[in-house]
Amino acid sequence: MKRFPLFLLVCFMAFGLEAQELSCQVNINTEQIQGTANKQIFDQMQKSIFEFMNNTKWTNDNFGPQERIECSILIIIKSASGTDDYQGSIQVTARRPVYKSGYYSQILNIEDDEFSFKYQQFTQLEFNINTFQNNITSVLAYYAFVVLATDYDSFSPLGGTVYWKKAQEIVNQAQITRENAWSSNASGQKNRYWVIENTLQPAYKGIRDCMYAYCMNGLDVMYQKPEDGRSEVYKALELLKPVAQSRVGSYVMMVFFNAKRDEIINIFKSASPEEKTKVMELLAILDPTGTTRYQKIQG
Repeated sequence: MKRFPLFLLVCFMAFGLEAQELSCQVNINTEQIQGTANKQIFDQMQKSIFEFMNNTKWTNDNFGPQERIECSILIIIKSASGTDDYQGSIQVTARRPVYKSGYYSQILNIEDDEFSFKYQQFTQLEFNINTFQNNITSVLAYYAFVVLATDYDSFSPLGGTVYWKKAQEIVNQAQITRENAWSSNASGQKNRYWVIENTLQPAYKGIRDCMYAYCMNGLDVMYQKPEDGRSEVYKALELLKPVAQSRVGSYVMMVFFNAKRDEIINIFKSASPEEKTKVMELLAILDPTGTTRYQKIQG
């Protein structure tokens, strides 16, 4: 357990309440192949993925039922060939609770446009981190560890390292496939290989440092001290500046802001004029593609 105070931890242990780590919602969208697909197959696929994500024990930690990490998976099936070959995309989001509030903060929003896999109806999904068995379980396990890593990073400095490295192990095992999304040789760095490779590099450490400071020093104090919390969020964002300046247009920075952009706007809408000007100047450096949206901060 890692979120609750000691008295709650004792209560969970006393009553034997232990749960898996993820509370993952799964949706399969087949609109692009409607009329050609057997709906029963996709219903079963959705159920299998749901059970795989929620029933697998991903860590050695004990989680109480209320500690499970809330996340979601959206798979869009774009084409199907034969009886078991599918091509599509997968979007994974995750959120974490903010201390002493009913608010949940999104910490991950990542879209993967290269998701090809085989699935046969009633197949039980199984995973072994030491070997590549198939693409569907490797991709799902990879994102399970990315969710865990991001969540743990938000609660302690670099706390998710062990899970980033688990995701890296999956990437290494997947090198036997020909799919570009696992490859270091793919054009550009918007793929599974480079997300992990970059995240674990010292040059990108500011992103992980920012995630922790943003959540723990900023959001988690805002309920009681909104001005102090907002000030700490700004300080956390400043940790991204070296990354933005040395790694212009990096994909992992884009992933961070895909999760945080709307929240940042809402946080600074109530700031003073001076604070608004200051944060917008910083955001123009950190997230230039979002400049138009950040105009909402000015009201």
